[in-house]
Amino acid sequence: MPRLDSKAILQGRRSRYSLTLILGTVISVVCMLGMLGYLWILAMAGGAAAGIDGATGFVVSLVAAIVPVTILVPLILMLDRLEPEPGWVLFFAFVWGAGVAVLASLLLNSWGIAYLMVPLFGQSVGDFLGTSMVAPVVEESAKGMVLLLLLWRRRNEIDTFTDGVVYAGMVATGFAFTENILYFLGAFFDGSLVATFAIRGVVAPFGHPIYTAMIGLGVAYAAMRTGGGRFLAPIAGWVLAVLLHGMWNASTIFGWYGLGLAYLVLFVVLMGLLAIAARDRRSQVAAIDRYLPPYISTGLVTPADITMLSSMSGRRQARDWAARNAGARGRAAMKDYQLAATELALLHRKMDAGVRRSDWKVSRDSFLALMHVARDTFLGHVPRPVTPGWAETPTDSGFLRRADFAHVIAQAQAQQSYVPRHGQPPR
Repeated sequence: MPRLDSKAILQGRRSRYSLTLILGTVISVVCMLGMLGYLWILAMAGGAAAGIDGATGFVVSLVAAIVPVTILVPLILMLDRLEPEPGWVLFFAFVWGAGVAVLASLLLNSWGIAYLMVPLFGQSVGDFLGTSMVAPVVEESAKGMVLLLLLWRRRNEIDTFTDGVVYAGMVATGFAFTENILYFLGAFFDGSLVATFAIRGVVAPFGHPIYTAMIGLGVAYAAMRTGGGRFLAPIAGWVLAVLLHGMWNASTIFGWYGLGLAYLVLFVVLMGLLAIAARDRRSQVAAIDRYLPPYISTGLVTPADITMLSSMSGRRQARDWAARNAGARGRAAMKDYQLAATELALLHRKMDAGVRRSDWKVSRDSFLALMHVARDTFLGHVPRPVTPGWAETPTDSGFLRRADFAHVIAQAQAQQSYVPRHGQPPR
């Protein structure tokens, strides 16, 4: 059976490799390493001034900053389990936040406070305004740039509002990671590390992800809608992100009461984001139920399989079944099948919403080809695979050997290998 690049198909691209993604990731990683080097220098200088081992302070601060990341990233990814985003794109978003966004914010925040706020308002007021006004504008702009880049280069990846929230959460978590090292380092030298970690790592670790999620919602709206509103949505999201960020930073001047009120507002916003994720999950299931039945005639899917695709428990059961037939390759193939079927349903939903794609038939046939090749893989070499647990009878599942889709697979391969010349569209 011909092999297909499953990752490229699932990403709606001719190749999984993107020069923009590779270049952006390299630049972001270099910036992140540069920031870590800068923080190491600060740690050694601070340790020498305070008579404390600066290397120990850096390591302790680094470990303390990693703890929230290990909690936040899995929680963010759990929001979008039916149609998870590509790992390398998520990694790019994270390192952009940890590198490019932090570096740009450090430079611009320092400049804004030193040359704008302090000269105009004095040291005390200037520092407060810099924290509550300049920092939110600069930091949310730096984080939001990568979301605009994804909207431009990876528009097809954003199928739901949850997708926008996930990408925003990753870039914001990366930003908070590097920023936390800086805060924890200062707290280590002045003896307030436990209190600082409690606030930034335990009480309010969702701060940056919640702020930037507003931009993610705006970018997702722009990716999924037509009309003039899609141009204003990212701007509106950025304004909300800046307001929430500024509210939190400014709340410290009002003591614990101000902090508590700001925390309550962020908690309400967090509940709203979770409600959006739950609604998107139901919407994805509805799309599967609506748009996959017409493909029953292909033999690639049946009503029982549609039911399986509509729940995480059903999908896990299917992957276990595939593993019994064909081992680890079978499990991976079943995952490809499930993602391709989901992407197929979401493609049709976007078409119905008016988001037209000239190559939608190519994408559709590529998803069908991947479903067929994946099925052939997880069936293994046994003449009659184990009856799926979600199927009532041995013939009540598309995961049986049926009509060959060689012509569809050949078409998908031709589209992947085709390189446009002189601006000509693919035939």
